[in-house]
Amino acid sequence: MRPVRVRFAPSPTGPLHIGGVRTALYNYLFAKQHQGTFILRIEDTDQTRFVPGAEEYIREALDWCGISPDEGVVEGGKYAPYRQSERKNIYQQYTQQLLDAGYAYYAFDTSDELNTMRERLQAEGKNPQYDATSRMSMKNSLTLSEEEVAAKLKSDEPYVLRIKTPEDEEIQLNDLVRGEVKVHSSTLDDKVLLKSDGLPTYHLANVVDDYLMKISHVIRGEEWLPSAPLHVLLYRYLGWEDSMPQFAHLPLLMNPDGKGKLSKRSGDRFGFPVYPFDWKNPQSEEVSPGFRESGYLPEATVNFLALLGWHPGDEEELFSLEELVKVFGLDRVSKAGAKFDIEKAKWFNQQYLKELPNSSLAKYLLKDLSENGIESSPEKAEQVCGLMKERITFPQEIWSTAQYFYQPPEHYDEKMVRKKWKAEASDALLAYAEVLEGSDEKLSAESAKQQLQQLLEDRQMGLGKVMPALRLALTGQGGGPDLMSTMEVLGRQEVMSRIRQAVEQLNGNT
Repeated sequence: MRPVRVRFAPSPTGPLHIGGVRTALYNYLFAKQHQGTFILRIEDTDQTRFVPGAEEYIREALDWCGISPDEGVVEGGKYAPYRQSERKNIYQQYTQQLLDAGYAYYAFDTSDELNTMRERLQAEGKNPQYDATSRMSMKNSLTLSEEEVAAKLKSDEPYVLRIKTPEDEEIQLNDLVRGEVKVHSSTLDDKVLLKSDGLPTYHLANVVDDYLMKISHVIRGEEWLPSAPLHVLLYRYLGWEDSMPQFAHLPLLMNPDGKGKLSKRSGDRFGFPVYPFDWKNPQSEEVSPGFRESGYLPEATVNFLALLGWHPGDEEELFSLEELVKVFGLDRVSKAGAKFDIEKAKWFNQQYLKELPNSSLAKYLLKDLSENGIESSPEKAEQVCGLMKERITFPQEIWSTAQYFYQPPEHYDEKMVRKKWKAEASDALLAYAEVLEGSDEKLSAESAKQQLQQLLEDRQMGLGKVMPALRLALTGQGGGPDLMSTMEVLGRQEVMSRIRQAVEQLNGNT
């Protein structure tokens, strides 16, 4: 097998969709598994749709996911430049080669003439496209004399270059995901290869660049499958059929309900991000939410995306990027579209948060604390994170659900007050505060529990009668992490203060 060289080739026409990240990930995994090269090529030949900042967004998204390219615009490489707009001169010789061989032709049709042709064909019940049937009724170098064509070119009359598709031929390719694909040439149109601005379209530039950059495998989304027969023709017409890469067309990402392709509107409709991180539209100033700002970890996002359309062959679900490189294979990529199950993405995030070191998670909490004007030692933040990370889905939930570690409760869960705040429990808590005040040792989870148990034994009370009230006094809530560990983080003085505050406030309301 020739050296594996794959490319991810997005267009900078907006933010990178999460489906594009999955395509990049599969290319990266395949390259690394075969000790190959992963290339980032920017396909910016459509200058009318260029969006400032989009290229930088693409690179940052890949870096965030840990799938940085080996060659590219920034990294360089022996096949530079890697931005198609900088390769304009390269394509000229191949367009001339296609013209000289009779595989392409000049087309001088105006927009009005094209619309008239399509309307006529539609009225006749035919496919309204510029193809082997309709081209002979149009204004192009196949219907005009050499003198007329030369005159039009000399006068700089606008034109495009179109491929001349065969009239009656079955075009075949072997797709690594879908198997043998056959398309009859009568269904194909004469696609534009060179636009009126002199830049190649995706089809020509894509094939030329893949050949010159020695791409061995083209791994891309299913939406490009209809273009594959055209690309096969171009490889043949340019004499590169023996060097043609192997194709693998990945399944679409579908909406959670399985209806329709995942899009920005899907995110708006279902309430989840569809971009790797926030994107601010430079024109409307509208901000589209991203996975990163929503609290998803890059490792969890990568793991989630890997399993959207690919299966490892067993029940294992949690894979690091390095593990994915070892087990990934195109042979287990599905043909069917993959439902975008955001609840599964949340589950992955939970699993990775549990394994995150407390010190790493504390950075998120310390940032939220700072934004709310609250000081905390890193040690306390780490303790809080250690107690809370089993109970959260996103890092920002530590602050939103555990503010009581830094602020005494202003309100108490009314339902819990009615059910669990009894006079007997209140008296026991006041006595417990007295016990704590009479002790000099630093409060630990173990000592807090021992002192409470001793007190309740003396009063012949069970823990069940006091623990809910104690949690309510300390946190204002009916649930949370281990209560004794919570007390250790709060410290002796704060525990005593909160007990007395709760007794004073709640005894008058019960």
